[in-house]
Amino acid sequence: MAISRKKRIFAAAALLALAVSAAALATFCGKTLHGPGAVKIDPYYITGSGGNRENLRDLFTLLAADNNTAESAFAVVREIANSFAKEGEYGKLIHFLSERTINFPDDPYNGYYLLMIAYAYMQQDSLPVAAQYFGLIVKNYPDLTVSGESIHLACLEKLIELTDNPAQQVWYYQELISRFSDRINPGLSWFMLAQACERTGDWSGAIQAYTRFLPYTGTVIPGFPNADNYARQQVDFNNSPKDWTYESLPALLSAVQEALDTGNPRQLRLCQAKVNFFSRSWGQGETDDSGMADFNLSDFMRGNRIRYEDKFDSSSNATEALLRTWGWSQYISTWYLYFRKIYFPSDPEIHGRWEWAGVYYGEKF
Repeated sequence: MAISRKKRIFAAAALLALAVSAAALATFCGKTLHGPGAVKIDPYYITGSGGNRENLRDLFTLLAADNNTAESAFAVVREIANSFAKEGEYGKLIHFLSERTINFPDDPYNGYYLLMIAYAYMQQDSLPVAAQYFGLIVKNYPDLTVSGESIHLACLEKLIELTDNPAQQVWYYQELISRFSDRINPGLSWFMLAQACERTGDWSGAIQAYTRFLPYTGTVIPGFPNADNYARQQVDFNNSPKDWTYESLPALLSAVQEALDTGNPRQLRLCQAKVNFFSRSWGQGETDDSGMADFNLSDFMRGNRIRYEDKFDSSSNATEALLRTWGWSQYISTWYLYFRKIYFPSDPEIHGRWEWAGVYYGEKF
Protein backbone atom coordinates (compact mmCIF):
# COMPACT_ATOMS: atom_id res chain seq x y z
CA MET A 1 0.00 0.00 0.00
CA ALA A 2 1.41 3.44 -0.87
CA ILE A 3 2.55 5.59 2.03
CA SER A 4 0.12 8.39 1.13
CA ARG A 5 -2.78 5.92 1.08
CA LYS A 6 -1.72 4.55 4.48
CA LYS A 7 -1.80 8.04 5.92
CA ARG A 8 -5.27 8.65 4.57
CA ILE A 9 -6.48 5.39 6.10
CA PHE A 10 -4.93 6.19 9.49
CA ALA A 11 -6.44 9.68 9.50
CA ALA A 12 -9.85 8.38 8.56
CA ALA A 13 -9.70 5.57 11.10
CA ALA A 14 -8.97 7.97 13.94
CA LEU A 15 -12.21 9.81 13.21
CA LEU A 16 -14.44 6.75 12.85
CA ALA A 17 -16.20 5.01 15.72
CA LEU A 18 -13.78 2.47 17.12
CA ALA A 19 -16.27 -0.32 17.75
CA VAL A 20 -19.30 -1.74 16.07
CA SER A 21 -22.63 -1.42 17.80
CA ALA A 22 -22.70 -3.40 21.05
CA ALA A 23 -26.08 -4.76 20.07
CA ALA A 24 -24.80 -5.91 16.68
CA LEU A 25 -21.79 -7.57 18.26
CA ALA A 26 -24.00 -9.32 20.80
CA THR A 27 -26.18 -10.60 17.96
CA PHE A 28 -23.14 -12.02 16.18
CA CYS A 29 -21.81 -13.60 19.34
CA GLY A 30 -25.17 -15.11 20.20
CA LYS A 31 -25.28 -17.16 17.03
CA THR A 32 -23.81 -20.62 16.68
CA LEU A 33 -21.03 -20.04 14.18
CA HIS A 34 -19.39 -23.43 14.33
CA GLY A 35 -20.34 -26.85 13.00
CA PRO A 36 -19.94 -28.43 9.59
CA GLY A 37 -17.79 -26.23 7.38
CA ALA A 38 -16.88 -23.94 10.27
CA VAL A 39 -13.61 -22.03 10.42
CA LYS A 40 -10.75 -23.97 11.96
CA ILE A 41 -9.86 -22.34 15.29
CA ASP A 42 -6.62 -22.83 17.20
CA PRO A 43 -7.68 -24.61 20.43
CA TYR A 44 -4.86 -22.79 22.25
CA TYR A 45 -7.04 -19.68 22.33
CA ILE A 46 -10.21 -21.36 23.58
CA THR A 47 -10.01 -20.98 27.34
CA GLY A 48 -12.05 -20.31 30.44
CA SER A 49 -15.49 -21.53 31.47
CA GLY A 50 -17.92 -23.18 29.10
CA GLY A 51 -19.69 -19.93 28.33
CA ASN A 52 -16.45 -18.10 27.74
CA ARG A 53 -15.14 -20.86 25.47
CA GLU A 54 -18.34 -20.72 23.41
CA ASN A 55 -18.04 -16.94 23.17
CA LEU A 56 -14.42 -17.15 22.03
CA ARG A 57 -15.29 -19.70 19.31
CA ASP A 58 -17.98 -17.36 17.99
CA LEU A 59 -15.64 -14.38 18.07
CA PHE A 60 -12.84 -16.18 16.21
CA THR A 61 -15.34 -17.40 13.62
CA LEU A 62 -16.66 -13.86 13.20
CA LEU A 63 -13.11 -12.53 12.87
CA ALA A 64 -12.45 -14.91 9.98
CA ALA A 65 -15.43 -13.61 7.97
CA ASP A 66 -14.58 -12.29 4.51
CA ASN A 67 -16.77 -9.21 4.78
CA ASN A 68 -15.06 -7.63 7.81
CA THR A 69 -14.09 -3.98 7.58
CA ALA A 70 -11.11 -2.60 9.53
CA GLU A 71 -13.53 -1.18 12.09
CA SER A 72 -15.63 -4.33 12.56
CA ALA A 73 -12.49 -6.49 12.79
CA PHE A 74 -11.11 -4.09 15.41
CA ALA A 75 -14.23 -4.50 17.54
CA VAL A 76 -13.92 -8.29 17.45
CA VAL A 77 -10.17 -8.32 18.09
CA ARG A 78 -10.58 -6.03 21.07
CA GLU A 79 -13.38 -8.22 22.45
CA ILE A 80 -11.16 -11.29 22.17
CA ALA A 81 -8.25 -9.53 23.85
CA ASN A 82 -10.49 -8.25 26.65
CA SER A 83 -11.74 -11.79 27.22
CA PHE A 84 -8.15 -12.97 27.72
CA ALA A 85 -7.45 -10.05 30.05
CA LYS A 86 -10.50 -10.79 32.20
CA GLU A 87 -9.32 -14.39 32.59
CA GLY A 88 -5.77 -13.28 33.40
CA GLU A 89 -4.53 -15.04 30.25
CA TYR A 90 -1.96 -12.39 29.41
CA GLY A 91 0.31 -14.82 27.58
CA LYS A 92 -2.53 -15.72 25.20
CA LEU A 93 -3.41 -12.03 24.78
CA ILE A 94 0.18 -11.20 23.83
CA HIS A 95 0.44 -14.15 21.46
CA PHE A 96 -2.89 -13.38 19.77
CA LEU A 97 -2.28 -9.66 19.23
CA SER A 98 1.35 -10.18 18.17
CA GLU A 99 0.21 -12.68 15.57
CA ARG A 100 -2.47 -10.24 14.43
CA THR A 101 -0.03 -7.35 13.88
CA ILE A 102 2.42 -9.62 12.02
CA ASN A 103 -0.23 -11.07 9.71
CA PHE A 104 -1.90 -7.70 9.05
CA PRO A 105 0.92 -5.13 8.98
CA ASP A 106 -1.28 -2.48 7.31
CA ASP A 107 -4.08 -2.67 9.90
CA PRO A 108 -4.64 0.93 11.06
CA TYR A 109 -5.35 -0.29 14.59
CA ASN A 110 -2.01 -2.03 15.13
CA GLY A 111 -0.86 0.80 17.40
CA TYR A 112 -3.74 0.06 19.75
CA TYR A 113 -3.04 -3.69 19.66
CA LEU A 114 0.57 -3.01 20.63
CA LEU A 115 -0.68 -0.82 23.47
CA MET A 116 -2.72 -3.75 24.79
CA ILE A 117 0.37 -5.95 24.50
CA ALA A 118 2.37 -3.39 26.50
CA TYR A 119 -0.21 -3.33 29.28
CA ALA A 120 -0.26 -7.14 29.31
CA TYR A 121 3.50 -7.17 29.86
CA MET A 122 3.02 -4.71 32.72
CA GLN A 123 0.56 -7.13 34.31
CA GLN A 124 3.30 -9.76 34.07
CA ASP A 125 5.79 -7.35 35.73
CA SER A 126 7.87 -7.29 32.54
CA LEU A 127 8.27 -3.51 32.76
CA PRO A 128 11.34 -3.10 30.48
CA VAL A 129 9.55 -5.03 27.73
CA ALA A 130 6.41 -2.93 28.22
CA ALA A 131 8.49 0.25 27.93
CA GLN A 132 9.91 -0.96 24.60
CA TYR A 133 6.40 -1.38 23.26
CA PHE A 134 5.26 2.03 24.50
CA GLY A 135 8.26 3.64 22.80
CA LEU A 136 7.67 1.67 19.59
CA ILE A 137 4.09 2.95 19.39
CA VAL A 138 5.01 6.62 19.86
CA LYS A 139 7.87 6.57 17.38
CA ASN A 140 6.55 4.25 14.68
CA TYR A 141 2.74 4.28 14.72
CA PRO A 142 0.23 7.08 14.15
CA ASP A 143 -1.83 8.27 17.08
CA LEU A 144 -5.33 6.89 17.60
CA THR A 145 -8.15 8.08 19.82
CA VAL A 146 -9.86 5.20 21.61
CA SER A 147 -12.74 5.92 23.98
CA GLY A 148 -11.75 9.59 23.81
CA GLU A 149 -8.15 8.95 24.85
CA SER A 150 -4.98 9.30 22.78
CA ILE A 151 -2.83 6.17 22.69
CA HIS A 152 0.30 8.32 22.26
CA LEU A 153 -0.56 10.31 25.38
CA ALA A 154 -1.07 7.07 27.33
CA CYS A 155 2.27 5.74 26.08
CA LEU A 156 4.20 8.92 26.95
CA GLU A 157 2.80 8.98 30.47
CA LYS A 158 3.78 5.35 30.98
CA LEU A 159 7.24 5.90 29.50
CA ILE A 160 7.87 8.73 31.96
CA GLU A 161 6.79 6.42 34.77
CA LEU A 162 8.95 3.50 33.62
CA THR A 163 12.09 5.27 32.38
CA ASP A 164 15.00 6.49 34.51
CA ASN A 165 17.09 7.77 31.60
CA PRO A 166 17.00 11.60 31.84
CA ALA A 167 17.74 12.15 28.13
CA GLN A 168 14.74 10.03 27.19
CA GLN A 169 12.60 11.77 29.80
CA VAL A 170 13.48 15.15 28.25
CA TRP A 171 12.11 13.95 24.92
CA TYR A 172 8.98 12.47 26.51
CA TYR A 173 8.16 15.68 28.39
CA GLN A 174 8.83 17.80 25.30
CA GLU A 175 6.41 15.61 23.35
CA LEU A 176 3.78 15.88 26.08
CA ILE A 177 4.04 19.66 26.23
CA SER A 178 4.14 20.28 22.48
CA ARG A 179 1.39 17.83 21.54
CA PHE A 180 -0.92 17.55 24.54
CA SER A 181 -0.67 20.86 26.39
CA ASP A 182 -4.45 21.00 26.83
CA ARG A 183 -4.64 17.51 28.33
CA ILE A 184 -1.81 17.52 30.87
CA ASN A 185 -0.76 19.40 34.01
CA PRO A 186 1.51 22.05 32.39
CA GLY A 187 3.17 23.19 35.63
CA LEU A 188 4.15 19.64 36.58
CA SER A 189 5.39 18.90 33.06
CA TRP A 190 7.55 22.05 32.81
CA PHE A 191 9.13 21.46 36.22
CA MET A 192 9.88 17.81 35.54
CA LEU A 193 11.30 18.71 32.11
CA ALA A 194 13.62 21.17 33.86
CA GLN A 195 14.68 18.48 36.32
CA ALA A 196 15.42 16.06 33.47
CA CYS A 197 17.42 18.75 31.65
CA GLU A 198 19.47 19.32 34.80
CA ARG A 199 20.31 15.63 34.99
CA THR A 200 21.51 15.63 31.39
CA GLY A 201 23.68 18.69 32.01
CA ASP A 202 21.56 20.93 29.77
CA TRP A 203 21.47 23.90 32.13
CA SER A 204 20.21 26.29 29.47
CA GLY A 205 17.27 24.00 28.74
CA ALA A 206 16.61 23.66 32.48
CA ILE A 207 16.47 27.43 33.00
CA GLN A 208 14.09 27.82 30.06
CA ALA A 209 11.82 25.13 31.49
CA TYR A 210 11.93 26.61 35.01
CA THR A 211 11.03 30.00 33.51
CA ARG A 212 8.02 28.44 31.79
CA PHE A 213 7.05 26.80 35.09
CA LEU A 214 6.95 30.03 37.13
CA PRO A 215 3.49 31.17 35.94
CA TYR A 216 2.12 27.94 37.43
CA THR A 217 3.17 28.77 40.99
CA GLY A 218 1.27 26.63 43.44
CA THR A 219 1.40 23.50 41.33
CA VAL A 220 1.88 20.45 43.54
CA ILE A 221 5.04 18.62 42.44
CA PRO A 222 5.26 15.17 44.11
CA GLY A 223 8.57 14.85 45.93
CA PHE A 224 9.37 18.58 45.59
CA PRO A 225 7.58 20.51 48.37
CA ASN A 226 9.64 23.66 47.63
CA ALA A 227 9.40 23.51 43.84
CA ASP A 228 8.24 27.12 43.52
CA ASN A 229 11.16 28.48 45.53
CA TYR A 230 13.67 26.25 43.81
CA ALA A 231 12.58 27.23 40.30
CA ARG A 232 12.49 30.92 41.16
CA GLN A 233 15.95 30.76 42.70
CA GLN A 234 17.41 29.08 39.62
CA VAL A 235 15.88 31.64 37.26
CA ASP A 236 16.75 34.66 39.41
CA PHE A 237 20.33 33.56 39.89
CA ASN A 238 20.74 32.87 36.17
CA ASN A 239 19.49 36.38 35.33
CA SER A 240 21.60 38.15 37.99
CA PRO A 241 25.07 39.77 37.53
CA LYS A 242 26.59 37.42 40.18
CA ASP A 243 29.07 40.15 41.14
CA TRP A 244 28.93 39.35 44.86
CA THR A 245 30.65 35.96 44.61
CA TYR A 246 34.11 35.14 45.94
CA GLU A 247 36.71 32.79 44.59
CA SER A 248 37.08 30.93 47.88
CA LEU A 249 35.52 30.64 51.31
CA PRO A 250 38.58 32.21 53.04
CA ALA A 251 38.33 35.23 50.70
CA LEU A 252 34.63 35.66 51.47
CA LEU A 253 35.18 35.21 55.22
CA SER A 254 37.96 37.80 55.20
CA ALA A 255 35.72 40.38 53.51
CA VAL A 256 32.87 39.76 55.96
CA GLN A 257 35.17 39.91 59.00
CA GLU A 258 36.67 43.19 57.83
CA ALA A 259 33.20 44.74 57.44
CA LEU A 260 32.22 43.55 60.92
CA ASP A 261 35.50 44.69 62.51
CA THR A 262 35.13 48.20 61.06
CA GLY A 263 31.37 48.34 61.70
CA ASN A 264 30.80 49.15 58.03
CA PRO A 265 27.24 48.14 56.94
CA ARG A 266 27.83 49.29 53.36
CA GLN A 267 30.86 47.04 52.99
CA LEU A 268 28.95 44.15 54.57
CA ARG A 269 26.07 44.71 52.17
CA LEU A 270 28.49 44.26 49.25
CA CYS A 271 29.31 40.77 50.55
CA GLN A 272 25.66 39.74 50.59
CA ALA A 273 24.07 37.77 47.72
CA LYS A 274 21.76 40.05 45.73
CA VAL A 275 19.27 37.29 44.85
CA ASN A 276 17.93 34.33 46.83
CA PHE A 277 19.31 35.70 50.10
CA PHE A 278 17.29 34.33 53.02
CA SER A 279 16.84 35.34 56.64
CA ARG A 280 14.96 32.98 58.93
CA SER A 281 14.85 31.58 62.42
CA TRP A 282 15.99 28.06 63.08
CA GLY A 283 13.20 25.65 62.23
CA GLN A 284 11.54 27.88 59.65
CA GLY A 285 11.07 26.37 56.20
CA GLU A 286 12.23 27.87 52.94
CA THR A 287 8.73 29.12 52.17
CA ASP A 288 8.90 31.34 55.28
CA ASP A 289 11.94 33.30 54.06
CA SER A 290 12.06 37.05 54.40
CA GLY A 291 14.58 39.13 52.55
CA MET A 292 17.45 41.13 54.00
CA ALA A 293 16.43 43.87 51.57
CA ASP A 294 13.48 44.55 53.91
CA PHE A 295 15.65 46.22 56.52
CA ASN A 296 18.82 48.26 56.79
CA LEU A 297 21.91 46.52 58.16
CA SER A 298 23.05 49.81 59.65
CA ASP A 299 20.08 49.70 62.05
CA PHE A 300 21.55 46.56 63.58
CA MET A 301 25.19 47.61 63.51
CA ARG A 302 24.95 51.23 64.69
CA GLY A 303 26.32 51.51 68.21
CA ASN A 304 26.93 47.76 68.42
CA ARG A 305 30.16 45.86 68.27
CA ILE A 306 29.53 42.72 66.27
CA ARG A 307 31.71 39.80 67.27
CA TYR A 308 32.23 36.42 65.68
CA GLU A 309 33.71 33.02 66.44
CA ASP A 310 37.25 32.33 65.35
CA LYS A 311 36.17 29.20 63.49
CA PHE A 312 33.15 27.89 61.62
CA ASP A 313 30.40 25.93 63.32
CA SER A 314 31.02 22.19 63.59
CA SER A 315 28.15 21.46 61.21
CA SER A 316 30.02 23.10 58.32
CA ASN A 317 31.25 21.00 55.41
CA ALA A 318 32.88 21.29 51.98
CA THR A 319 29.92 23.09 50.42
CA GLU A 320 28.29 24.96 53.35
CA ALA A 321 29.61 26.89 56.32
CA LEU A 322 28.05 28.62 59.33
CA LEU A 323 29.71 31.43 61.30
CA ARG A 324 28.25 32.34 64.68
CA THR A 325 28.12 36.10 65.33
CA TRP A 326 26.58 38.14 68.16
CA GLY A 327 25.91 41.69 69.30
CA TRP A 328 23.34 42.61 66.63
CA SER A 329 20.42 43.78 68.77
CA GLN A 330 18.88 43.42 72.20
CA TYR A 331 16.08 41.26 70.77
CA ILE A 332 18.04 38.74 68.70
CA SER A 333 21.69 39.18 69.48
CA THR A 334 22.98 36.02 67.80
CA TRP A 335 23.04 35.54 64.03
CA TYR A 336 24.57 32.61 62.18
CA LEU A 337 25.89 33.74 58.80
CA TYR A 338 25.38 31.06 56.16
CA PHE A 339 27.93 30.66 53.35
CA ARG A 340 27.60 28.19 50.49
CA LYS A 341 29.51 26.97 47.47
CA ILE A 342 27.72 27.92 44.26
CA TYR A 343 26.40 25.15 42.06
CA PHE A 344 26.05 26.65 38.58
CA PRO A 345 27.69 24.35 36.03
CA SER A 346 26.51 26.33 33.01
CA ASP A 347 29.08 29.04 33.85
CA PRO A 348 32.51 27.60 34.78
CA GLU A 349 33.65 31.03 36.02
CA ILE A 350 30.89 31.12 38.63
CA HIS A 351 30.50 27.41 39.37
CA GLY A 352 32.39 26.54 42.57
CA ARG A 353 32.73 30.11 43.87
CA TRP A 354 31.29 31.12 47.26
CA GLU A 355 28.52 33.45 48.40
CA TRP A 356 27.06 34.72 51.64
CA ALA A 357 23.58 33.35 51.07
CA GLY A 358 21.65 33.89 54.30
CA VAL A 359 21.20 34.40 58.02
CA TYR A 360 19.78 32.18 60.75
CA TYR A 361 18.51 34.12 63.79
CA GLY A 362 19.14 32.96 67.35
CA GLU A 363 21.05 30.10 68.86
CA LYS A 364 20.94 26.69 67.20
CA PHE A 365 18.54 24.20 68.74
